[in-house]
Amino acid sequence: MNFRLALEGIFQNKLRSFLTALGIIFGVAAVIAMLGIGTGAKKSILDQLSLIGANSIVVKAVVPDPEAVAEGDEATEVSAGESTKGYTPGLSLDDIEAIYKIIPAAERISPEIVQELNVIRGKTLQRIRCVGITEAFFSVNNLQVGEGQSFHPHHFDKGLSVCIIGASVAKRLFKGEDPIGERIKCGRTWFTVIGVLQSRRIQRSSIEELSIRDYNDDIYLPIESFLLRVADRKRIDAQDVVRSGRRRNQGDLENYHQIDRAVIRVSEPQYVEGSAELVSRLLKRRHNDKIDFEIEVPELLIKQQQKTQDTLNFVLGIIAGISLLVGGIGIMNIMLASVLERIKEIGIRRSLGAKQSDVILQFIFEAVAISLIGGVVGIILGVVSAKVIASSAEIPTVITWWSIALSFLVSAGIGLTFGILPARKAANLDPITALRTD
Repeated sequence: MNFRLALEGIFQNKLRSFLTALGIIFGVAAVIAMLGIGTGAKKSILDQLSLIGANSIVVKAVVPDPEAVAEGDEATEVSAGESTKGYTPGLSLDDIEAIYKIIPAAERISPEIVQELNVIRGKTLQRIRCVGITEAFFSVNNLQVGEGQSFHPHHFDKGLSVCIIGASVAKRLFKGEDPIGERIKCGRTWFTVIGVLQSRRIQRSSIEELSIRDYNDDIYLPIESFLLRVADRKRIDAQDVVRSGRRRNQGDLENYHQIDRAVIRVSEPQYVEGSAELVSRLLKRRHNDKIDFEIEVPELLIKQQQKTQDTLNFVLGIIAGISLLVGGIGIMNIMLASVLERIKEIGIRRSLGAKQSDVILQFIFEAVAISLIGGVVGIILGVVSAKVIASSAEIPTVITWWSIALSFLVSAGIGLTFGILPARKAANLDPITALRTD
């Protein structure tokens, strides 16, 4: 009976009830969208961590800036009599072996040589990244071969002319045909395709923030085959590449590093920072105190990103909470106004035998009903808003059942909390005074 009367009160004033519920609608929509963005961001962070693996250290070769080097030319000439002064052998496979021997926590190391080459297949010629890798590459980067076979140890031992291509490369070069067993020309050498990498979707933000290549766009060669058949920068004569600060023909400095990148998998998380420091000191000593490399700990970058995201989520939560608070105050104000408008109705109900508890329940039910209707509409609006944000701004969003349930319970709680005061005021009205009110 009380619930039916509450619904009648709502539908008799549809516009006022809708305007009353607007605060709840936007508040709940904000909560849903905020939770969706926050959950999506956490999932994105976990996905990023899976791309490079937990407990990883990334070492990247750096070619000095020609302009910065030019400023040091005069000083370099003064000390030119010292043959090793300022000379650095660059990042090489020898460094990888030294890291294995000296860093006890180094579990696996995946060195990479990255170079863009002209790739020919049939009448198609494209510029594609070719990457020289070792056996550790796929396990360190959590990658799998989707079609064909992966590399075997004899592919590395003998430097065979075989390759594995990314899923996007397969589509571009073979256009729906089966690439397994086909031959492609990378640079000046023909390679046989033995496998296609399983496609992996990588967000653009992950590629930029973590310096991760899109693995689908690369061609992978055994590192020995790359050094033997494509290029080995370590074989370049020291006089051809000036590593102490001179420029060749006023142009850019040549890349003198044998390898371009290495990912080191550490056995335990607590050893990551200490191992990174040891790697830095080791390479600095091996490179004659020249810092021609960068060391990054992706896990720390991700943790910093997560901290920033948590701060953003906290701010969004406060904004959503304020919206809900304003919505609740709006419900209380309208319900107080409704009590003043319906004093005579309350007096009639009380004169016909209604108890104070009946009047309280009627107005509480009305406030809760308005709040729940606003909550349902807000949930729908929040889900739609989250999807629109995800598609337009490329921000990952994940809507979970618990976020919907939480929003529903919060909207009901707001209606109950802010409906009590008007309900008690209505119940405490003197029936005789109420009946005399025009």
